[in-house]
Amino acid sequence: MSERDGGDRLVADDLKAGLRECVLGNELVVVEETGSTNDLAWEAEARGAREGFVVFAERQTAGRGQYGRRWESAPNQGLWFSVLLRPSLTLPESPQLTSLLAKVLAATLVEETGCAATIKAPNDIYMAGRKIAGVLVEGRTIDQNYVAVAGIGVNVNQQLYQFPFELQATAGSLRLVGGRPVHRGRLAIALLRKLDADYKDFQTGRVARNC
Repeated sequence: MSERDGGDRLVADDLKAGLRECVLGNELVVVEETGSTNDLAWEAEARGAREGFVVFAERQTAGRGQYGRRWESAPNQGLWFSVLLRPSLTLPESPQLTSLLAKVLAATLVEETGCAATIKAPNDIYMAGRKIAGVLVEGRTIDQNYVAVAGIGVNVNQQLYQFPFELQATAGSLRLVGGRPVHRGRLAIALLRKLDADYKDFQTGRVARNC
């Protein structure tokens, strides 16, 4: 599939090169298919992965959203990835991380597309009245420290027929909103670079921590 048709491939080395000095993406992998990238990130944590580990999947077969809802992950058409984080938070404070991620996601999509975005609290991003993206933060206390895996899903290049029939009235993609395909690799780099900067500010207290 051509790049024009939204079939650009995610290449780990290209993504890492675009991230340069970022902490997020210090280790970055792209897999062709998995059940859930969040599960892969937790497996990496168990192996001792550092904060900033990122895993992308070209396709998820069991992607999940808030409240256990299934997230449809069309192959090669969106961004489905998870980030391992160790924020200075306690488990009850984890909604602050969800709020930060949703704001970063919405702001980046606006910057990259020029289209307005709104956050449907706590974790969904809407554009033109359709759900475009979402965040799922899973947190655990490990050795008395809070550890989080942040799963992010963005519908990038799907056309309406590529969504399940029951979602076609509510789901959308950046391509549908903007009227043109979006390069997924460039969008992934922009998202991770902004998240890296804002997360550093969050950790040092330069960003207000509001739930």
